[in-house]
Amino acid sequence: MATKTNTVKTAFKKITATKPADKSDTKPPAKGKAGEAAEPKPETKPEPPKEAISLIDDKPKRPRDRSKPPAPGTKPFVALPSISRILSPEPPRVVVEPEPEPVPVVEEEPVAVVPEPEPKSDDGKLIHIKPPIMVKELSNQLGLRPFVVIRDLMDMNIFASINQAIEPEMAARVCAKHGFTFEREKRKEGGGVHKPAEKTYAPPKEPAKPAKEELKFRAPIVTFMGHVDHGKTTLMDAIRKTRVAAGEAGGITQHIGAYSVTYNDQKITFLDTPGHAAFTAMRARGATVTDIVVLVIAADDGLMPQTIEALNHAKAAKVHIVVAITKIDVPGANIDKVKGQLQEKGLVPEDWGGETIVCPVSAVKKIGIEQLLESILLVAEVAELRASAQANARGTVIESQIEQGRGPTATLIVKMGTLKVGDAFICGTYSGKVKLLMDDLGKPIKSALPSTPCKVLGFSGLPNAGDELVVMESEKAATALSEERLASQRLKKLVTPHRASLENLFDSLAADKKPVLNLILKCDAQGSSEAVATSLRQIESRKISLNMLHLAVGPITESDVLLAAASNAVVIGFNVKTESSAANTARSEGVQLKLYSIIYELIDQVKEAMAGMLEPENRETVIGHAEVKKVFELSKGLVAGSLVTDGRIARVGRARVLRGRQPIYDGALATLRRFTEDVKEVRSGLECGIKLGDFTEYEPGDIIECYTLEKVAQKL
Repeated sequence: MATKTNTVKTAFKKITATKPADKSDTKPPAKGKAGEAAEPKPETKPEPPKEAISLIDDKPKRPRDRSKPPAPGTKPFVALPSISRILSPEPPRVVVEPEPEPVPVVEEEPVAVVPEPEPKSDDGKLIHIKPPIMVKELSNQLGLRPFVVIRDLMDMNIFASINQAIEPEMAARVCAKHGFTFEREKRKEGGGVHKPAEKTYAPPKEPAKPAKEELKFRAPIVTFMGHVDHGKTTLMDAIRKTRVAAGEAGGITQHIGAYSVTYNDQKITFLDTPGHAAFTAMRARGATVTDIVVLVIAADDGLMPQTIEALNHAKAAKVHIVVAITKIDVPGANIDKVKGQLQEKGLVPEDWGGETIVCPVSAVKKIGIEQLLESILLVAEVAELRASAQANARGTVIESQIEQGRGPTATLIVKMGTLKVGDAFICGTYSGKVKLLMDDLGKPIKSALPSTPCKVLGFSGLPNAGDELVVMESEKAATALSEERLASQRLKKLVTPHRASLENLFDSLAADKKPVLNLILKCDAQGSSEAVATSLRQIESRKISLNMLHLAVGPITESDVLLAAASNAVVIGFNVKTESSAANTARSEGVQLKLYSIIYELIDQVKEAMAGMLEPENRETVIGHAEVKKVFELSKGLVAGSLVTDGRIARVGRARVLRGRQPIYDGALATLRRFTEDVKEVRSGLECGIKLGDFTEYEPGDIIECYTLEKVAQKL
């Protein structure tokens, strides 16, 4: 079928090609000369080879599917007409149809190829560009191709590429050349290419007052406070039925311990604060967190300085006070005396007509403990302690430490909300995410309700005791807020140093001459380090200064020893251990490591070390006087013949010559003779010959005073 179609098309083309020749033959020849009529034949002769070559193809063509409609812009297929119709004079369609096609092309061509810019208004003649002025941006503003602007710049001997900046003067000249006015736009202060402002996160706001439906009863937080060795921890042991006091170094508490006790199906949270004078800040912190303060007073001692201090902390915190009189079973216990002292301080017992609950107890014989717990629950019920467990968790750090294998950890008490594992939080200047929660027995828990003591793992740094832990909406917000607070803290440290002035110049020179004891202090907990550092800084001395090079929490490491070796310091550890590498380095570097477990022993040892660094004082002791009777001139020089009037004249001592009660010479004895023999000393009432160094101006009546110098250790 394809072969037949090709044959028909070829025949059609041949007939069409011969058609003009037939028409020219039928025309009359009278219109021109014979020679002229014969000449146009080769000119109008068709070129059948070109037509035949273009239509004949070796490859077979696919048959046309006539069922499909023709494509737009193409002629529909028409069957081959009869030969008689082809020979009839009919206007060819091929010549007429393509005529309208080039008309739209000719009209659209100049618009597409050469787009002319629209005429700008008067406002468009002014160009504003902020520096830096780039060639590409300038060309866009002018509506020109970049190479045109580059050519103009080359005419001005400025060679710049499309991405380079040019001076404002050059840009103004280019704009003026093309009929534009260039106006340089100034940047605002702080504008331009700079670091984009980072998103700041606001600090956590104060919690909104929860609805009454959310408020539920919570366990009371009770703090035991009082003087050292009055039985606070022993009483706490009797309540918990444990043996904590036996494990305390020196039998005294040096940390804040947080415990939870269940009595009559009601929970009570207890805090045990230290009573030593050095732990004032820890007692103040315990009074701030608590709801009820149990003031522990020994029946045989009465009110002591730390007891009065704890009472003042409790009054300042405006918390309920319950008095527990301990050691009522020991000889010399006087309960009425303690009640009288309490009345003097404004705490009138109930049995004396007051409002203060006083419970006599004995921790050893378990007397009065149940009455004390019932009194605590009664005060808590009257106070109506409530908290919302649905709010964002907030808690107060009681103690913080660095544990091996766990990093920074903190013991805290949840004040409101529910603290859960996975919560992101901000605590002071450090952020974190709760990785693990443990109760007071060391068991892991998933959440901590209000008034629950717990240990939190997941801090980015060691928080300070007393810092508030607040749960944030995301870990990213907590980290950003932590970085902002740390940066602010660093800026506060970068203050302008105090320069020397006429007033403090001599004081600074004297301070430079004073010996300095450099210390590196490592403690087991943040509260302990705070107490020890405060006690050491309170050591007053005008002769020696104490410099705390490094204060941290954790074991003594090799870096601490290297720092001590570089600064000639002593490393002191309080309730911590020493790493094996640090001990080896200390032995090789000759650094002294001192470990303590009782705070007053540490303070006493530091005082002794500071006193030992002082140079001993030379103390002068007068031992005798001698009066010059006559001056003798010998071969070795002048000798004073003297009579010892009191005391003794010693050969090993020193002497000064007094004339009219004014010293004129001071030096050592060169010769001390009795007759012709050298002697070690001459006592009162005896005569002797004395020669003092190179002194030769003796006169009768001079007094020679003999004295000794003793080196005595200085005191702070």
